Amino acid sequence: MSSDDAVKSNPNAGPPKKVFLVSYPKIVFMYPTFLASIIAGIYMCFVPDQDLTDAIKGVAERADVFYVTLAFLLILAMNLVVLSFDFPRTTSLTVFFAAVALGIGLWSLFRFNPDLVPWVTGWLGMLNPIANSTFYFIFAIFMCFIYVGVYIRVNFDYWEVRPNELLHHHGVLSDLERFPSPNLRIDKEINDIFEYILLRSGRMVLHPSNERRAIVLENVFFINRKEQDITRMLGAMQVTVRPDQHDED
Repeated sequence: MSSDDAVKSNPNAGPPKKVFLVSYPKIVFMYPTFLASIIAGIYMCFVPDQDLTDAIKGVAERADVFYVTLAFLLILAMNLVVLSFDFPRTTSLTVFFAAVALGIGLWSLFRFNPDLVPWVTGWLGMLNPIANSTFYFIFAIFMCFIYVGVYIRVNFDYWEVRPNELLHHHGVLSDLERFPSPNLRIDKEINDIFEYILLRSGRMVLHPSNERRAIVLENVFFINRKEQDITRMLGAMQVTVRPDQHDED
């Protein structure tokens, strides 16, 4: 349920007193690969060592082990594409999924029809990407350390929007910068559909009234809800101030 729906269902709910804005690095969008490594590692724990050794040597075939590794590599590849390129429109997203579907379709065609193009089938037959549980768990541990570092960093660098001021908390000693919040102009930009799907994130640009430079915050989670909360909070302040001015006149 969105913030607007919550307000409609509960008319007495007032605007938030403060809204926190955090800019995250792009590594946070790698969480599908992180989860895939954990799932793959758990699955590989149930594969006997002898079966895994035979599959690596090509003595015996374990289709499930091969497909687990292939799924992990595909998720990793798609995550890296998300980090490397922007997909600002639905058309680019459709083209990307069409290219992935075409690649998987051609791979399946050549693999299950070996006589169609023999040299392609032979080349695919030489590919045997298989990894054990240790590989997946080490990858997950590395990612976990990175995410812990990101969590620690963002706790020392974030923005706080209040009805009368905009605060920038940063530094180990909690340095603080203050900007006027009234007449604050907000621009919301969703430049990558993938990033929006993964974490509902986008770019938020803040324009304080007395500042020449704009404040650009990349990869703000749940950006639509944040923008609605700020609009409600600042709008409520304007509504409460105007009647007082009218009474004084």
